[in-house]
Amino acid sequence: MGPMREARGSKRRGRDVRHSGGFLRNWLAPLLVLALLAAGVGAYRFEWGQRHLPWLAADPVTEPEQVLVPAGLDLPAWSPPADDAGDDPAGIVLDPAAAPRLDPARVAAALSADLADPDLGRHVVAEVAPLAPGAPSWTSGDGRYLPASTTKLLTLGAALEVLGPDHTFTTRVVRGERAGEVVLVGGGDPLLASRPLTLAEAGATYPARADVTTLALETAEALGDGPVRVRFDDSLFTGPTDNPAWRRDYVPDDIVAPITALMVDGGDEPDSDLKQDDPSLASARVFVDALRAAGVRVSGQPRPAVAPPDAEELAAAESAPLSQVAERILDVSDNEGSEVLAHQVGLATSGTGSFEGGAAGVLQTLGGLGIDVAADEVYDGSGLSRRNRVSTSTLVGLLQHAAGPAGEDARSLLTGMPVAGFTGSLTYRFAEGPALARGLVRAKTGTLTGVHALAGVVVGRDGVPMAFVLGADRSPPEERYDAQEALDRAAAALAACRCSAPAAG
Repeated sequence: MGPMREARGSKRRGRDVRHSGGFLRNWLAPLLVLALLAAGVGAYRFEWGQRHLPWLAADPVTEPEQVLVPAGLDLPAWSPPADDAGDDPAGIVLDPAAAPRLDPARVAAALSADLADPDLGRHVVAEVAPLAPGAPSWTSGDGRYLPASTTKLLTLGAALEVLGPDHTFTTRVVRGERAGEVVLVGGGDPLLASRPLTLAEAGATYPARADVTTLALETAEALGDGPVRVRFDDSLFTGPTDNPAWRRDYVPDDIVAPITALMVDGGDEPDSDLKQDDPSLASARVFVDALRAAGVRVSGQPRPAVAPPDAEELAAAESAPLSQVAERILDVSDNEGSEVLAHQVGLATSGTGSFEGGAAGVLQTLGGLGIDVAADEVYDGSGLSRRNRVSTSTLVGLLQHAAGPAGEDARSLLTGMPVAGFTGSLTYRFAEGPALARGLVRAKTGTLTGVHALAGVVVGRDGVPMAFVLGADRSPPEERYDAQEALDRAAAALAACRCSAPAAG
């Protein structure tokens, strides 16, 4: 969530921190998103999470907060467009071949001053293109940059493509090999919770969560009399739980949790800014406590084991659809959730759920979409690795794909990105520059020490939707806030720009 969520530590010390018919209907979803943003519809709800920024929570019971409309922003009334694949009441040109082209001189005039801000440092890259797939772009800089958390767009885009937006993740309880044994089996659910939501939380939390406490209650109902021993199986993922491409202090200093296939609350310790040392064991202990609370006699402590093949299933808990999970992860820049999904991509593409398998699977999947990833180097799913290098064209191409007729599966990339001045990691940004940008810029942030990035979509003053990437990865660390503001001003300038090329003739 902003720089604090994207790279945080308990001991900071300067650490790095669905299917529709017709061509028009395929385009309708992203255009509606952009149209609603342009209309400035109401106030957006988002989920910071009391676990992440407790001092910002107005109500300690609920996770999301209602964000008031920024002062001075006039919100016109709106009405939904006609739900008819043959109608185009807004007069929007949807044919990619006829999409507006950008005027390079106008884009340069809009961005040059802010991209030259010395607070951004010596290496600044930028790319802007119409949102239509394949539309030519305007670029500045050498194109490759350290992407930080804009890497999450690549991870989630690949996950949505290879698994599908309706895919869910299942946590199961099965009978063990020995009499009286039950095994809690991790399914790599990125949002698995320790406990069910209260009624107040459930009404304001998106998306819904599966939880191991409810799973334990269902297990208790399925069990007969007699004591049980609990085992846990997190063998779905393999390899190290601490990425070798991360700084060595990231896991020990609670910047990120070890990544396993069985982790509750994103690996967070309850009511703490610390991370669990062994998320799988911590999840099993929550399960055991809930079993005991339900009256089940549990012998001993939970231990690791591999569930027998074809074991009898006693209970199961299913996650929300991946499309909703992806929106949540993008909104709050969830590092652990992104890494879990990268492991899932590795499983789907090569059968290996690991950091290495996930990174390779992400690039393989994007390459299969026709996106040129030849110059890209990716070592994790969250963007915490400082070894990552990505071309701006990769991110622009992915956003164009997600907006196009062939990108229906990846549409959550557009709907999940934070909205400037309203939601997620952009809630308290875009305080400067044209007020028009608040609501018209939707972007994923990227922040590490000396690294600042924005990648997303924006509607220009002439109504043309654009994909953009702005990155600076050699910024003076002491100028972090000024550097962020410079990128915010640049993105805001795109919202105020009539950047499309004049019509011929």
